[in-house]
Amino acid sequence: MAGAAAGAPEGAGDSVYGGLPPGEVRRVARVVLLDPDDRILLLHGYEPDNPALTWWFTPGGGVEGDETREEAALRELAEETGITDVELGPVLWRRMCSFPFAGRRWNQDEWYFLARTGRTTAVLGDSLTELETRSVAGLRWWTSAELSAARETVYPTRLAGLLRTLLDEGPPPAPVVLSPEIVQGYG
Repeated sequence: MAGAAAGAPEGAGDSVYGGLPPGEVRRVARVVLLDPDDRILLLHGYEPDNPALTWWFTPGGGVEGDETREEAALRELAEETGITDVELGPVLWRRMCSFPFAGRRWNQDEWYFLARTGRTTAVLGDSLTELETRSVAGLRWWTSAELSAARETVYPTRLAGLLRTLLDEGPPPAPVVLSPEIVQGYG
C-alpha cells in the first residue's frame, strides 16, 4: 500500500479513464511471488476502521518518485515481507481498480510482476508504513487448490483462475489486461 501516486496517466481525472471514478490514479507495482512448490504469497489486510472487513492481496504498492515499476515491486516486496532473494520476471497482468480504504477513495493502475523465490517461509517485514501497520494482519503461502477453494475475499477477484492458468501455461506473451474492479463502498 505504501507510496504516493505519481505520474498519473493523461485523463486520469476523467471518469472514463479505465472506468474509474474521478480522481488521481496511483501507479502500483504488485508481485505474484511463487515459492519452489508453486505456492503464492498473499497478505491479509483489513479496513483500519472496521477490522471485520478483511481480504487477501498480493504484495506491492505505489511507485515512489522516479523509481521504475520493477524497482517499486522489489522495494515493496522487501518492505512488506523482508524477502529480497527473488528473480523478478515479466508483467503478467494489468488492472485498473478503485476502492474505498482508510477514509478515502483509491484509484490504481496496477501491474503484476511474476517473481520466484527459494524461500518457503515468510513473515511481515519490519518496514511497514503506519497505514500498513494498521491494516495488515499477516501473510501466508497458498496453493492453487487452496486459493480456488477460498471463501474469503481475494484481490484481484479472479486470482485463483489466473494463477491456475499461469501454472498450467506459463507467463503470457504480453501482459493480460484484466477487467476493471470498482468497489463503490462497504456495508
